[in-house]
Amino acid sequence: MSFTSIPILDLAQASDPATKPQFLAELRHALMEVGFLYLKNVGIPDELFKQVIREGKAFFDIPEEEKLKIEMKNAPSFLGYSRLSAEITAGGIDHREQIDLSTEHPLPGPDAPLYDNLLAPNQWPSSSILPNFRETFTEYMNRMGEISISFTSLIAEAIDLPPDAFNKYFDGPGFGGRQNQTQQHKLKIVKYPDVGTLGSGKGNQGVGPHKDSMLSSYLLQASQHRGLQVQNMKGEWIDCPPIDGTLVVAIGQGLEALTQGVCVSTTHRVLSPEAGKGARYSIPFFQGVSGDAEFEDLENVGVGQVKEEIKELRRRVLEKNGGRLDDVEFTFRKGGVAKTLGEATLRNRVKSHQDVGEIWYPDILESVRAEQAALARKKSPVVEAVPIVGEGTAVEAH
Repeated sequence: MSFTSIPILDLAQASDPATKPQFLAELRHALMEVGFLYLKNVGIPDELFKQVIREGKAFFDIPEEEKLKIEMKNAPSFLGYSRLSAEITAGGIDHREQIDLSTEHPLPGPDAPLYDNLLAPNQWPSSSILPNFRETFTEYMNRMGEISISFTSLIAEAIDLPPDAFNKYFDGPGFGGRQNQTQQHKLKIVKYPDVGTLGSGKGNQGVGPHKDSMLSSYLLQASQHRGLQVQNMKGEWIDCPPIDGTLVVAIGQGLEALTQGVCVSTTHRVLSPEAGKGARYSIPFFQGVSGDAEFEDLENVGVGQVKEEIKELRRRVLEKNGGRLDDVEFTFRKGGVAKTLGEATLRNRVKSHQDVGEIWYPDILESVRAEQAALARKKSPVVEAVPIVGEGTAVEAH
């Protein structure tokens, strides 16, 4: 039977040898049958969570002119502020206002690949207006980076891979001989206005149906609004309501590809709050991998072969449910324009934020629009997918 709720896992159990086997069993179930889970006791103090929420909400209350000083289109990094309804998913406008941040990097040198433009300092709001904002989110991103990498090792153990199976895609010796410092964790602070604020005829798409792009993401639901929904194997939409003291973990297409389909990347969407309910706030963190990683390696080498008995468990899940109905097809594959994850990510950012692309990447934008026009001419009945490769849009939002 397909899932009708999202499982809740206690990360503290993974630290106790007596309870770790049960934790790994529950994690394997979530990975194979759901692709989403709540995670509690992650090791971040409650006060830091509260401060992250306070500072995140406060950002949207600063004067508009202060937000526009750090607008995303000011720089080629796709970091910074995005106005309401500035992003596109699944062919529709996402009605959200947001700021994109990341673990910071120095500006790339003149000989760096173009996709290294994504690695840059953040555009921070003025400390004279939000004096604690930068310190709060720097600490939170650093802590979440450590948690995400540690949790990825537990994912590996849950499907009987070595704990360090995914480490080659994190900071360390680089691909192609380059010293690898191209791992970039991302974070968004998102405000979804209610439909009454949006006005008539705007619809209720906070974020359209999509799959996350890479390994895993960790959502802090910063208000008590429902809105996040996950699609089960029957094609039904299941609510993922806020639960105090938890993060919502979503499995990305990259993890599904690397595990040969064992870990499932699940389609999800966000609906705008109903009129009069006020804005929904969310703060998703997206685990990064090396931009130098090549699709050839990801598909042909990856983390090695998952054991046949583990693959058989996933096959039984599919058989039990009569297959998988999905509004978004799985599209993590080589053969597109991009050869590396960095190139693919840059193309997808251009597609999602075309106002930035017009200023900084007109050639890439022209290529992306040509692909979109060709796709439109085919009039495919399949909903446009959300891949990491160049054929579609990698979405980062919950």
